[in-house]
Amino acid sequence: MASQLSERFDVLYTDGFAQLTDQLRDESVAGVFLPVAQTGYLQRWAESQLQAQILSGMCDGVVLVDECNTILWANDRLQKWAETDELVGMNFYAALGSPEILGPDFCPFHTALATNKASNSTLKLEDNLHLQVHAAPLLQQGHSGNQLIVTIRDITNEMLHQQKLSAIHKAGIELADLTPQEVFDMPVEDRIELLKSNILHYTKDLLNFDVFEIRMLDEKTRKLEPLLSFGLEPTAAQRLLCAESRDNGVTGFVAATGKSYLCENTTEDPLYLRGFKGAKSSLTVPLILHDQVIGTFNVESPESYVFSESDLQFLELFTRDVAVALNTLELLIAQKANAAQESVAAIHSAVAMPVDEILNNAVNVMERYIGHEPDLKARLQSILQNAREVKQNIQSVGQQMTPAEAVPTSVQPPEHPLLQGRRFLVVDADESVRRAAHGLLDKYNCVVETAHTGGEAIFMIQNTTADNAYDVIIADVRLDDMPGHDFLCALKKIMEFVPLILMSGFGYDPDHSIVKARQLGLNTNAVLFKPFRLDQLLGTVEMMLSV
Repeated sequence: MASQLSERFDVLYTDGFAQLTDQLRDESVAGVFLPVAQTGYLQRWAESQLQAQILSGMCDGVVLVDECNTILWANDRLQKWAETDELVGMNFYAALGSPEILGPDFCPFHTALATNKASNSTLKLEDNLHLQVHAAPLLQQGHSGNQLIVTIRDITNEMLHQQKLSAIHKAGIELADLTPQEVFDMPVEDRIELLKSNILHYTKDLLNFDVFEIRMLDEKTRKLEPLLSFGLEPTAAQRLLCAESRDNGVTGFVAATGKSYLCENTTEDPLYLRGFKGAKSSLTVPLILHDQVIGTFNVESPESYVFSESDLQFLELFTRDVAVALNTLELLIAQKANAAQESVAAIHSAVAMPVDEILNNAVNVMERYIGHEPDLKARLQSILQNAREVKQNIQSVGQQMTPAEAVPTSVQPPEHPLLQGRRFLVVDADESVRRAAHGLLDKYNCVVETAHTGGEAIFMIQNTTADNAYDVIIADVRLDDMPGHDFLCALKKIMEFVPLILMSGFGYDPDHSIVKARQLGLNTNAVLFKPFRLDQLLGTVEMMLSV
């Protein structure tokens, strides 16, 4: 039959699949002739051609290499990556431009051949292209061979995604990363500005967001106070917003619900409030710390449908670190405020009793020797005034060092506006009671002075002016020199209204001073039973101030 065909055609002979495939690529080849006995050969060849077509059309690269890493066959995808269709006979790595092997296996082909097990590695090509290779030995008739089937997948997007996640994590660590020396040297204002600068830098250069704002949630008022903005219109940056799901834009909705919000088209979203002229889309996520919303982070774009799920993921990860950084800053501020409070309290505690002693001694001298020296009264009054100013100055410095906004709401003492600036005289022979009065009342910005006896207290009262008169007098029911009702009688002689509160132990009033004092006009509720609690003291004092 072949001799008959040769009379009419040019007959080419082939020795195998590969040669047959190459010859059929020649358009002048009209057909294939096989004896009937070899039709199985043709079927196997057709099957191999179909498999080759499938492999060539795959989105992943597929290549057959020998033990020397020489390419025996490659599909179309690998040819595109290598930018050549002449791969057969080339070294695999050379065909890809000698890429950097990133591991985990730095000799994947050698490992696969040596172990008869698949091995994986990652290659980095020029233009930051990343390929993952999977090399598996080609087994022939149950025995290991010297060829490998290598599949190659483009993982560039995955690697870039991972690199960006790592960069965001690193940026988050660096947001408020301060050395002990920097913490010691930098005032609070500088730390705040440093944090703002870092957030601005990473938001623009790492996340590639050009228009954004951060607002912090005020727990008391529920207002969203502006912290940092870039690219927004001034009116939008200073707009009053609250953590409410309605009538407060996307930012208010996110703060109220604690859920991120993607506004893909601002012209169709009823929640959106304009941030800058031409804004077409926005992405807003909550700042969350310990499952609590502490603020919001909003970014905007002049393009519609520009933000992706990856952008949402990146921003949510970044805002976690922002929230931690802001909390770290708050902790530093609170720590400084706490240290200042403790320092001021310690100083005030150490000074309070000695100053009271100065006051007591000064009024005693004034009462006993006032007629002997013409200028003695003026000098003693100067001593009284200076001693009082010492305590007032300590309180003033303490307020400057620990302003209310620097102290966390959870540790701020309850507000008692009736006590602010009020003057108290505490009369008791027991030093622990006098000291406790300072400790309990000083923190509410009260002025506290003490005396040991009723006579000393009367001297203190007689030597006050209208500007420093006592608002409340708290005295023990049984003073060393007189009982409580006698003390009240003495006070009524020098005061038009006596704001007196008597202190007594439970059931301890052998002279019936409280009963007698009430007969003299003592307020029915103006009694404290020792040891008294803070709330009892404050309640009784505020009652007296309200009379």
